[in-house]
Amino acid sequence: MSDKLEDMRRTHSCGELNPNDVGKEVVLMGWVNRRRDHGGVIFVDLRDREGITQVVFNPAVNREVHDKAQGIRNEYVLAVRGKVESRPDDMINPKLKTGQIEVMVNELKILNRARSLPFMIEDDIDVSETVRLRYRHLDLRRPKMQKNLIIRHRATAAVRSYLNDNGFLEIETPFLTRSTPEGARDYLVPSRVNPGLFYALPQSPQMFKQLFMISGYDRYYQIVRCFRDEDLRADRQPEFTQIDIEMSFVGEQDVINLTEGMMAAVFKEVSGIELARPFPRLTHFEALNRYGLDKPDIRFGLELKDISDIVENSRFKVFSEAVQKGGVVKALNAKGCIDFSRKEIDDLTNLVSVYRAKGMAWIKVREDDWQSPIVKFFTSREKQQLMNRIEMEPGDLVFFVGDQPSIVNEALGHLRNQLGKQLGLIDENEYRFVWITQFPMFEYDEAEKRLQALHHPFTSPMDEDQSKLTEDPLSVKARAYDLVLNGFEIGGGSIRNHKRNVQEKVFEALGLDKDTYENKFGFLLSALESGAPPHGGIALGFDRIVMLLCGEASIREVIAFPKTQKAACLLTGAPSAATKDQLEELNIRIRKVP
Repeated sequence: MSDKLEDMRRTHSCGELNPNDVGKEVVLMGWVNRRRDHGGVIFVDLRDREGITQVVFNPAVNREVHDKAQGIRNEYVLAVRGKVESRPDDMINPKLKTGQIEVMVNELKILNRARSLPFMIEDDIDVSETVRLRYRHLDLRRPKMQKNLIIRHRATAAVRSYLNDNGFLEIETPFLTRSTPEGARDYLVPSRVNPGLFYALPQSPQMFKQLFMISGYDRYYQIVRCFRDEDLRADRQPEFTQIDIEMSFVGEQDVINLTEGMMAAVFKEVSGIELARPFPRLTHFEALNRYGLDKPDIRFGLELKDISDIVENSRFKVFSEAVQKGGVVKALNAKGCIDFSRKEIDDLTNLVSVYRAKGMAWIKVREDDWQSPIVKFFTSREKQQLMNRIEMEPGDLVFFVGDQPSIVNEALGHLRNQLGKQLGLIDENEYRFVWITQFPMFEYDEAEKRLQALHHPFTSPMDEDQSKLTEDPLSVKARAYDLVLNGFEIGGGSIRNHKRNVQEKVFEALGLDKDTYENKFGFLLSALESGAPPHGGIALGFDRIVMLLCGEASIREVIAFPKTQKAACLLTGAPSAATKDQLEELNIRIRKVP
């Protein structure tokens, strides 16, 4: 019997058969998930992306086919023809969608054989991520990975459907563009036909989508690849996908309403979850003050309390001197955690040190007294004020950090997240969105010794703050907004500068001289003078959204072929060395690093 497909054409997927198909002749094609020989009858679980069906090779049905099935091994690729039958009651498998039926095979074609594989094609395998990425083509066969990519596809379709229904046009933007001086490092691409000149891969289509608004395409979107040459972590990749949206004649509320509607449509379509709207909002100041981070996980409490006014004149110099130097002191009350061991407290102290905290004080609240090395420094009045402000009760363990506001907030914000996980306070099946608004327009970069845009330099300042751009830029608030889900920033956007004079003031506040910003952004400035409408938009991190929909902790689990934390593809060996001829053609010489 030939192993060519010939007249065998797949009629069903392995995961779709059900009792209504009993008596039908079907053709299935897929991979051998498992083979079992039970006293002469061979059972094979045949798998494709839709699921598994048990196929049976019985010598009483076809001796030749049964003999051929003796050589089947895991991950062989098969085509089988046979009749769907009901399983005996005692052999029904409730764990499979197809567990009530099986296919009695009368024709078999082995389409390909498989060598011994480096790991089993099943979920919960005990194998390193390095091995999984090196053999990603095999890793992607696993049911969980196939489920993740199917969810990604469905989310993509839901986004497109929603935006198309709301009058948006999907328009592509260039991958080869010019480098800009703001944001993360660009990936540069040498131009062969323009020796010595380089393209940059886009970090975002920001300027192009603004040009679309100026060109009259008042509702644009794109599900687009973006590129950033930055240090990587679990939720970052050098190439990633974002949902890019821009609208004309809108304010913040318009963009927010549209985004909430889109997220509700995606979650309903993909997971059947009805999201409550409108999403809550916090100003940037409120988020930092209460949660320490500007991407707070609001699924649980443990809010921070500012006690600077209580301790600024205390005898505990670590606290009082921090406040007198312009810093703050904040507390986090871990309710009911009085039994934490010294080792557990030391581990948490080490955690906050990662975020530049020089130390962390603590107090255990007992029925008759407080236990802590710092208690002796507080007066009875200060202790009463602390008890009221922090809501201290017997059984509580309170942590304190005093330093500059950015250090205190970041340290206690991450401590809060750790305690939320450690104490089981987080409902992993809950999705809590929150908008963060009224961001500062700029932040001071200590390394560069200059201001940088907190979002990007095309964000519009609040109308009432435009006059402060020259005299007091750090006090300027931006018309910017971020969308946060379960402690992950999944989107950020703003209303843009649509007038040239305002855009120039922003560039000047960033320390760019006229020649520099004319050279880099002259085309945009010129376009702003040609009738630019008010416009704004948002970019959403699609990989992060899918990661959360799939319940994963890393976006590498929802990207088909991701890079490692060193930006390498273990499957293909990228990046790789260029040949001498390639380098010469591009007029590039490699300097050896000592």
